[in-house]
Amino acid sequence: MKLSVALFFAGLFGALAAVFILLSFGTDYWLLASESCHPNPSRPVDLGVTVQAGDVVLQNRSDDVVLHHEGFFWRCSFVGDVADDTLLWRLWFTNQPHSKVCIHSYLFPFPVSHQTHNATEYHSAIIYRGFWSIFMLMGVAAVVLGGFVIICAAPFTSPGLYKTGGGLFLVSGLFLLCVVVMYVLWLQVLDVMDVYVDHQRSTLCPGFQLSFSYGLSFMFAPVGIFFCLLAGLLFLLIGRTIQIHYH
Repeated sequence: MKLSVALFFAGLFGALAAVFILLSFGTDYWLLASESCHPNPSRPVDLGVTVQAGDVVLQNRSDDVVLHHEGFFWRCSFVGDVADDTLLWRLWFTNQPHSKVCIHSYLFPFPVSHQTHNATEYHSAIIYRGFWSIFMLMGVAAVVLGGFVIICAAPFTSPGLYKTGGGLFLVSGLFLLCVVVMYVLWLQVLDVMDVYVDHQRSTLCPGFQLSFSYGLSFMFAPVGIFFCLLAGLLFLLIGRTIQIHYH
């Protein structure tokens, strides 16, 4: 009876882990950012820069704001009026407004570009983003594979499958924990944001302002990690119990 209860909760936690991890992986709201420009008339602005695909150029209007959202697959940007009450609402729909521009985020590690960094730093950013993407894919693959292994494990007959499934859930949680830590380091510890702001102020707009926050996709990841680790430990315990008492 106790083993049946443990199996129920392990399956529930595993299902919740898969749902939250897939939501985190499949939605493009890890980062939410807004850019605004308050031009200083006494300082001329040099616009002699090369605009790359996906860049949004701020106009000299103090009531304009550029909104960004980014995830594993896409980085999207669009310009709106700060007085628009529906601006934040429209941010959550990738097909609105029609002026929204989306590029593959794994090819452009926001906010690093050739303009803001030299070639060595830019390639280092690509490598950093590459490892982040690999860890994300491995975490998602492990939790999906672990779910299939657990489904294939007939009730209380195969301790090896339960242990394998539990191990995969633990591996998934550890990889995704690395993903979250790397993303926080990318935004909070490394100087990419400060360099980006300094570049924009020196070349486009002296009064450039940037604010960013973590989106729902980022929030889903720690919840998924928690359930993933909990389910993995329970499945390992179930497999060990079956091996001791039933074999």
